[in-house]
Amino acid sequence: MPKVADIGGKRLISLAPDAWVKWVTQSPDVLAREILASEFQWISRESDVVVKAYHPQIKDFLVLNELQLRYNTRLPRRMRAYAALAEERYNLPVYPVLINILPPSETMEIVSGYESQVLGLQARQDYRVINLWEVDAQIVFQQPLPSLLPFVPVLKGGDEVAVVQQAVQALRADEQLNELEPLLAFFASFVLSSPLVQQIMRWDMAVLQESPWYQEILQQGEIRGETRGETRGLLSAIELGLELKFGAEGLQLMPEISQITDLDVLKTIREGLRTMNSLEEIRQIYTINET
Repeated sequence: MPKVADIGGKRLISLAPDAWVKWVTQSPDVLAREILASEFQWISRESDVVVKAYHPQIKDFLVLNELQLRYNTRLPRRMRAYAALAEERYNLPVYPVLINILPPSETMEIVSGYESQVLGLQARQDYRVINLWEVDAQIVFQQPLPSLLPFVPVLKGGDEVAVVQQAVQALRADEQLNELEPLLAFFASFVLSSPLVQQIMRWDMAVLQESPWYQEILQQGEIRGETRGETRGLLSAIELGLELKFGAEGLQLMPEISQITDLDVLKTIREGLRTMNSLEEIRQIYTINET
């Protein structure tokens, strides 16, 4: 297993920028010129990537990529602001793309534009939405799209063992791609059990925890803690951690953990998810405290 690597959005897109911009714009005539630094005052996440591209008819333009772990209601406004900042900074037209990696709750509506109106004045920003769970996993191998290889497990039809194995083999066959194996393992953990993932690939949770995507999962739990109350926030963070690290089996502990009211114990469980490798170790945290 390679050491901690840069597996943010910029690194992924840089693997095959031409193939990426053709795919997100759905135009075979688009070419990638360079990946630009998105040095906007309030935008510094690993998943915000601006690519300067070229089309024979419109000449130079920007492909603005926003990779989101899960869609949320703040994104339309963010896409509007992000597109405007990019256009102002580089003085080029912008093609914004929102890539959602994991599906949101069933009640969440994903929209492809922002609209507002104040005293008769209107503001509007359209953007293309790509939901990875609706993308056929075989497209990654057929086109090919190496930037999407780590996401294969969460693509349509990608949750089959044979397909994940195919993605692993593709990563290991290329020295430039094999550093992405931890990210593939990360997303495989959402659809396959941890023991099965360990059988398919070299699994190293310590490396996985350095991934910006893993940190975003934990941060989501912390944000929920601020907005819903500390106890419910801790429970949300623990639930996410259990699902990520142990799959459906890990979630079986939630009925027991949900009964815990001691915040210190809940915080210990949350921190323990970073280092402990078995459900029994997690269970011992709160059973010891009960005695």
